[in-house]
Amino acid sequence: MQLTFIGADHEVTGSCHCLEVCGKTILVDYGMEQGRNDFENAPLPVAPAKIDYVLLTHAHIDHSGMLPFLAARGFAGQIFATRATCDLCDIMLRDCAHIQSQEAEWRNRKSKRNKEIEKAEPVYSMEDVLAVLKCFVPCDYGEEIRIFADSQGAGEVSIRFTDIGHLLGSASIEVWAREGVNRRKFVFSGDIGNHRQPLIREPQLTEEADIIVMESTYGDRLHSVVEPDVMGDLVKVLNRTFARGGNVVIPSFAVGRTQELLFYLRRIKQEHLVTAVDDFPVFVDSPLAVEATEIFRRNQRDCYDDETQKLLKSGINPLTFPGLTLSITPDESRAINFVEVPSVIISASGMCEAGRIKHHLKHNLWREESTILFVGYQSVGTLGRAIVDGATEVKLFGESVDVRAEIAKIIGLSGHADKNGLLEWLSGFRQKPQRVFVVHGEDTVAAGFAELLRRTKDLEAYAPYSGTIYDPIADRFVYEAVPIPVKKKARRAVSDVFERLKAAGARLIAIIGRNEGLSNKDLAKFADQVTALCDKWDRKN
Repeated sequence: MQLTFIGADHEVTGSCHCLEVCGKTILVDYGMEQGRNDFENAPLPVAPAKIDYVLLTHAHIDHSGMLPFLAARGFAGQIFATRATCDLCDIMLRDCAHIQSQEAEWRNRKSKRNKEIEKAEPVYSMEDVLAVLKCFVPCDYGEEIRIFADSQGAGEVSIRFTDIGHLLGSASIEVWAREGVNRRKFVFSGDIGNHRQPLIREPQLTEEADIIVMESTYGDRLHSVVEPDVMGDLVKVLNRTFARGGNVVIPSFAVGRTQELLFYLRRIKQEHLVTAVDDFPVFVDSPLAVEATEIFRRNQRDCYDDETQKLLKSGINPLTFPGLTLSITPDESRAINFVEVPSVIISASGMCEAGRIKHHLKHNLWREESTILFVGYQSVGTLGRAIVDGATEVKLFGESVDVRAEIAKIIGLSGHADKNGLLEWLSGFRQKPQRVFVVHGEDTVAAGFAELLRRTKDLEAYAPYSGTIYDPIADRFVYEAVPIPVKKKARRAVSDVFERLKAAGARLIAIIGRNEGLSNKDLAKFADQVTALCDKWDRKN
């Protein structure tokens, strides 16, 4: 039994952990790195084709975004996730592939103008997304599921998803693993939700674990001493911006944060709290956000909190209201720029790295009367972080744009627990765990939170670097990795088709391994088919 740390170690994005038990390889999340990448990530300990299962905590791209890459390299196992997470991944992974394709096309046009020969390739294609979506297995909260049991009784693995209150469908994952007489229970927190979020339930606690792997995004700070007045703060921003005749542009995550904003804006308009422009229009300019809002509606019974359930029972849709326009097509998106009435424009991406938000920034950043309102975490190295940190000029579509608009933040909308919220979740465990591993936090934050747990909670807490390998049975480190700073790599053209061929070969090797024990007749037939294929394509013949 072995636990290897791959991604989001002393970093916030790119979550990935690998559990090897009973000869099976299980990934917990396989996310995409976003923003600045400080440290090199260790490679997966096995080829993608040899990974048996993936356990997915939630649909955010920094936890799910590299799953299609696995499929492109031969993965054909099962991906266990909650039903809402499966629904959200269906749209989010498609959107991610689409954005990659668009950006690669844009870079290639730019390279052609500059007479560069290097060709940009997306990390994966839409075909890879469609392939990996077939691997998803929808699960219910609270259901204990045996995902593997050795036929000889030598070992087994079971899992259970618990609502962690971060996003629709988000979960912490309990993993019961047995090898012979050795048993260990792991709990992977995923992203722990903030309290008092609209729509979704509060984070649910877990009582028992031997090994805990927990996030630390806000492990060094408190959101607010008093309960935040999100709606009141939003009203203030709207009133002062509309009084100037400007727009309120909100870079928002299409899934989760956009729906929370709609929840508040419905109440603001219903209660006529904005006096500068009473009947102001609201635009949601993100096809992904529109699809996600429909998924929120479909999963309301399983995921909504009691307050929202009461609204639904009284016939009120918490996510729609008069004056709301959902923009789908590019023409509808462009038309927003010609609306003369001060408006609220909600658009993705939440960190301003891609998507339609960049167009709205181009039209509003230079306007002193407008406000750019940030309502979520901005990772280091992103355009959003640069604006929040006070940049006076930014690059958009290759052009410099002055930052003259008001830059505002509403902290109370954070989807992550603060330091006290993290400690509260940890206090739910009735007995002292064997180890607590602190991940998913910036370098000093992860290290500092682990030190806090050691000092104040007397816990064996450790913030691993990528590549660290831990033996949970012997309670020892097989390998303690050291930080390896990222080196800038020169881009080179890669044949996507050849990579697919190599992935097919890796999958073939994995299939051969899984067919040990087949009858001699079937094995001989299989061998003859492989040999014939090799004879056909061997260039030496």
